[in-house]
Amino acid sequence: MTSLVVTVFLLVYLGMIFGGLPFLQLDRTGIALLGAIALVASQSMSVDEAFRSLHAPTLILLFAFMVISAQLRLGGFYPWMARRVGSLHIRPSMLLAAILAVAAYLSAVFSNDVVCLAMAPVIAEICLARRLDPPPFLIGLACATNIGSAATLIGNPQNMLIGQTLNLSFGRYLLVASVPVALSLIVTWGLIVALRRGHGWAPAESSALSAGDARDAEDTPLDLWQTGKGLAVAAVLFAAFLLAPWPRDLMALAGAGLLLTSRRLHSRRMLGLVDWQLLILFMGLFVVNHAMQQTGLPSRVVEALASNGLDLRAPGLLFLSSFVLSNVVSNVPAVMLLLPTTASEHAGTVLALSSTLAGNLLIVGSIANLIVVNEAARKGIRIDWQEHARLGVPVTLATLAITGTYLWLAA
Repeated sequence: MTSLVVTVFLLVYLGMIFGGLPFLQLDRTGIALLGAIALVASQSMSVDEAFRSLHAPTLILLFAFMVISAQLRLGGFYPWMARRVGSLHIRPSMLLAAILAVAAYLSAVFSNDVVCLAMAPVIAEICLARRLDPPPFLIGLACATNIGSAATLIGNPQNMLIGQTLNLSFGRYLLVASVPVALSLIVTWGLIVALRRGHGWAPAESSALSAGDARDAEDTPLDLWQTGKGLAVAAVLFAAFLLAPWPRDLMALAGAGLLLTSRRLHSRRMLGLVDWQLLILFMGLFVVNHAMQQTGLPSRVVEALASNGLDLRAPGLLFLSSFVLSNVVSNVPAVMLLLPTTASEHAGTVLALSSTLAGNLLIVGSIANLIVVNEAARKGIRIDWQEHARLGVPVTLATLAITGTYLWLAA
């Protein structure tokens, strides 16, 4: 059975690298699910063992915040916030700073992917209406959501997984992460402004669409009551995470349940905005990774590397491994691979920050990047991998250098 488990594991992670498998219409979620099915159907692991491998607290927390984000999307909060920022009569560099700050703040509390999905079309419209070149603002939006999401243990899926698995303190993590995140945002803004110097902020002719052509007719108007409910629940949960001793997943689930008991928003609409694909991806990877751990091969590989001077449990090597793997298989699978070697609170913080900030390097490094590029394409704005890399590479290297130095000094 070990050979079958290893084969399935390798095929699943090859799928994570390439985003699919040859001759099959499968994305990463389908590949992870198919791998889990193969292991259970072949009796390499029992159904009961597969269920036990699912980390329920992480899945519950992830689901709960998807419901809260759905409440705010249906209330029109994200587009309204983006338009408020875009209506500020300030010069382009300051507009960029405002976009980065708002995107990072929202991503620290809500999902960075949802923030990008809701804000990217509006930011594109604002840039076109003000005759500004959209790519720097859109790429900056993606970078800021990734950076901002690193500030808390609820900002993105991999941080939720790390926080719930290692039972990290919400307040202590926030205290440590807030400094490198704030510095990283400032440096990101400075790098984008510096790289635009000499080029100006005017758009290329190919991007010069009219704002009327770009506007999305399906914008949800702001509903103060629904938005207020969502923000109130999020604020109470954030305070409870800092102060209350109760499990974060159960508190978040109670908040999601409260929002689902609505007289105006049907639960079908709310649950329709839940990212079931991401939840299934997590479940599939939980099963595949658990089966691989049970073979004992990963622990033997870690011990063999340690005996040759490459101890993955050392913070520096963990930081580097997380950066590399996050850009090979993406950050969620990378964290699942490295988490078994992570035991201490400091190591968990290292893994959370490095895996999240690594996502800014290339377009495929994070889902947030892909969302922004796809939403830009819908507006007639082309952002290829080279244009993204011109900003993403220096931003990633600078923010990782800042974070690595800070964590080394704080150790």
